[in-house]
Amino acid sequence: MKQPIVDFVRGYASSGMARFHMPGHKGRGLLGIEADDITEISGADSLYEASGIIAESEKEASALFGSARTLYSTEGSSQCIRAMVHLAVTSGRGNRIVCARNAHRSFIYACALTGARADWLYPEKGNAPLCACPVTSRQVREALDREETAAVYLTSPDYLGGMQDIAGIAEVCAEKGVPLMVDNAHGACLRFLPGDRHPLSLGADLCCDSAHKTLPALTGAAWLHVSHKGEKLFGERARQAMETYGSTSPSYLTLMSLDRLNGYLAGEGPEALRRTAEALEEAREKLRKAGWLVLPTDPMRLTLRAPAGSSGYEMADILRKAKAECEYADRDHLVLMMSPMNTPEEIDLLIRVLGTAPGPCGEIRLPEVRCRAAMSIREAVFAPWETVPPEKALGRVCASPAAACPPAVPVVCAGEVIDNNAVSVMQYYGFKSIRVVKE
Repeated sequence: MKQPIVDFVRGYASSGMARFHMPGHKGRGLLGIEADDITEISGADSLYEASGIIAESEKEASALFGSARTLYSTEGSSQCIRAMVHLAVTSGRGNRIVCARNAHRSFIYACALTGARADWLYPEKGNAPLCACPVTSRQVREALDREETAAVYLTSPDYLGGMQDIAGIAEVCAEKGVPLMVDNAHGACLRFLPGDRHPLSLGADLCCDSAHKTLPALTGAAWLHVSHKGEKLFGERARQAMETYGSTSPSYLTLMSLDRLNGYLAGEGPEALRRTAEALEEAREKLRKAGWLVLPTDPMRLTLRAPAGSSGYEMADILRKAKAECEYADRDHLVLMMSPMNTPEEIDLLIRVLGTAPGPCGEIRLPEVRCRAAMSIREAVFAPWETVPPEKALGRVCASPAAACPPAVPVVCAGEVIDNNAVSVMQYYGFKSIRVVKE
């Protein structure tokens, strides 16, 4: 498979050309990696007016994912999410987006920037962890029957690895003529594993993937995919939407990473992913037999519930002392993310260090948070604000998403009035402060 960006940049780096252009390191910077870090010079194409090597590379990626078009992001899935929301609210169907509540805070800020109105869907069963929000096709159908809708928006996989019924919900959306957008930031690998559960393959119209989360790519490498079904509505406007929210100085190192990844995914990547998924499933089974509660997740994640009397933080500390760092820990969970770059020895280390579970898990008993909105997301985000501890926030209007990163899933959304349940959940997750609208 062609790698036009890599070939151009490497050729330029070795040409001996005197650089009278940005960046200021001139290929001779302080880190020793700057030779490949260029800008939009002659022949290098331009990300938001792509017609040369970037456009050629994006077409290779589109063929790999089976999309109508795939666009590169050097600013992660956050840029793609802003573009998706922009495309939804400028498509002529109003500004209402039906959305599962466990959206990343980048979706909230996208709503603030575009004026989109989030109409939240909550789990049918209470006591769901902060990151999880399983919704059903029936819930989506009922929401679409109530009011005209610009789009349905789902996060799948979520931060704990839970996956939505994309196929079932996509069927409802298609029946109602409403586009389905999916934040698949944690699931880029799904296209290249046996069974192909990638959202595009299951019926999504728009989808973003973070290449850097589960594949060997640099941080910030991501894709925005437009499906063949979504091409008529979104295709011609997609690059302009990405440009609206992107830097005019995209990283060519990140673009090279995406370009090189095309060859990997067309070659040895799927087999390497399959082997990793199988090794991880074997590890899950060993941990189950050792008494651990292993949650069902996407194939590249291992999520454990902390036993009663312990916490995910403590489990993370145990691993850290053994030279293993987790992706995320909270009071109830430990999350570890894998890629084909993890070795069998590293997976064995996890099993050996965790050993036998010290006991069964207790039930997570969190109050349900469904705060009423007092103003729009946009009004709240752009209002004057102050910072207060959670216990002083009761009855105040949240000014920006109350979310730590990771996982960047809000307890309270901007514009909502903070109630007792919200205060309890923020305290449970260790929030020290929250921004509230000034009175």
